[in-house]
Amino acid sequence: MELGDIQQKHLADALHLVIRLLDKGQFTEARCAVNRRLVEQLGKRRASFGGLLHPVQITFDNSQSPTDTVMDIRSDDTPAFLYAFANALAMRNVYISKAQFDVEEGKIHDRFYVRNRHGQKLTDATDQQQLRQTAVLIKQFTHALTWAPDPTKALEAFDQFLDLTVQQAKGKAQQEALAFLSDKKTFPLLARLLGASDFLWEDFLRRQHSNLLPLLQDYRDAPLITPKATLRKELDRLVNKAKTDEDRKAALNSLKDRELFRIDMKHIVEPDTALPDFSAALTQLAEVILDRSLKDCQAKLNAVHGPPRLANKKPCPFTVLGLGKFGGNELGYASDIEVMFVYGDAGRTAGKQPIENSEYFERLGAELLQWIEAKQEGIFHLDVRLRPHGGKGSLTNPFDEIAKYYSASGLAAPFERQSLIKLRHVAGDAALGKRVEAHRDSYVYSGKPWNIPDALALRRQQLKQLVERDTINLKHSPGGIVDIEYAMQYLQIMHGHRLPVLRTPNTMQALATLVDCGLVTRQDGEILRKAYFFIRMLIDGLRMVRGNAKDRVLPPTDSDEFIFLARRVGYTTDDWQAGARHLQTDIAQHMKLTKEFFEQTFGRL
Repeated sequence: MELGDIQQKHLADALHLVIRLLDKGQFTEARCAVNRRLVEQLGKRRASFGGLLHPVQITFDNSQSPTDTVMDIRSDDTPAFLYAFANALAMRNVYISKAQFDVEEGKIHDRFYVRNRHGQKLTDATDQQQLRQTAVLIKQFTHALTWAPDPTKALEAFDQFLDLTVQQAKGKAQQEALAFLSDKKTFPLLARLLGASDFLWEDFLRRQHSNLLPLLQDYRDAPLITPKATLRKELDRLVNKAKTDEDRKAALNSLKDRELFRIDMKHIVEPDTALPDFSAALTQLAEVILDRSLKDCQAKLNAVHGPPRLANKKPCPFTVLGLGKFGGNELGYASDIEVMFVYGDAGRTAGKQPIENSEYFERLGAELLQWIEAKQEGIFHLDVRLRPHGGKGSLTNPFDEIAKYYSASGLAAPFERQSLIKLRHVAGDAALGKRVEAHRDSYVYSGKPWNIPDALALRRQQLKQLVERDTINLKHSPGGIVDIEYAMQYLQIMHGHRLPVLRTPNTMQALATLVDCGLVTRQDGEILRKAYFFIRMLIDGLRMVRGNAKDRVLPPTDSDEFIFLARRVGYTTDDWQAGARHLQTDIAQHMKLTKEFFEQTFGRL
């Protein structure tokens, strides 16, 4: 097939780029450039993936050359066979000194003259067998890279994956690994997963490689949302087997991490997973983990100080309230867990070393914060900043202090009144939790006027302090996610005193109710609903790479990072640049319409 002038120029430019990179010694970057071009071309010729494609026969001969091992390869010819196989050998540290190629009637017969990393022949039969297995698997995996958001990332991780699951495995474990890799569904799954998230690979899968295949198989077999009773029963079974506090803590965090990985993986490799279902699975997990952690932390403190009592000697209740995304049942990828701790009232514990309730519950709050471990900043990290007096205040507060602080004459700032919209009982004493919720309703939805100019001034301050020049922050830029959330919350405060149906911590439920009540038009409601889920999808797409809750800024639109973001969130067109441009257009449109609604309803930002 002859190339046109434009195609020839594109090819020449691509070759010059690779040559320049090689000239500078940037071999990894050169390989990335070639891999990307290869995968783009494979994508344009995409056919349904047939598992292990065509069989490859490989024999080794050390008698034909005094310096090299001759690898004799026979197979059906497939797109990019030669490149994919040569790349596989290079990734296994096999040096190709010479090669001969022959293709006849769709069959290839290639000979590679190879040496190991030390420049020696490949003489060990075990090494030959492992190379035969892994090189073929890498070659076959190359054809699944059209499913990978970042093909180079996926290929490098797959190389490590083979080390952990095939080369280091023995006997039955190795056979199970090869059987898993022979399943036609496995390669596309791994391509999506390994090409999407550094965090899941580096901080979870690679470190728990002994459990790797069970984890991946469990993902395929289990539903997204595990029934709460089932999850609680399994957690209790594991924790109750432990003999010490440290072992109980380790058992809890192990299940939390495993379940979190399973939910995240479903979200990454099954693009049709709805955000509300993903959020519900994460929120339910957080509630079960919090509830069990609270019981174990209380038992630890009670063993020393005894249980806390009120002045009348009755048990003193303690409750955990969710706030933010957790309170709203809206958790996303790499979300933190915002909570507030409240206890009944003053008193003393009834044990061998009695202490005041205030000290007991402060210790309980501190114990909870370190009991649930965050693998990385933001992921399942308990955030207690939304409490009376913020970081300067006590970790835990009695109900009377909560009622005093959040009142017409209290010290709570307007933004704290707004934040309580998301408050919801999630663990601990239910009666006390409902009491706090009832006080929230009387305070937030009191009918006291909401000062729009002050709220807009705070929003403008966010823009000034949190959005860097010439960047798009999906949370704080004009038209970002907070403009949807704040718009709903302003309207809830303004009308919730006369319309109790508006009193919900969930943003989309609030939007639907505002539409039903005629406070938002159906057209605007649909615009905001689509924008909300679109921006949340993008934020998840950013966070899943590093597992960092603070990743909310779009990469430059002309960068590879932006192209890979587009592919992570479903813009997988044959022309990668076109997919990125399509995403850029959609971002601009959604944020423009959101900004217009916010400013038309409340005033200019």
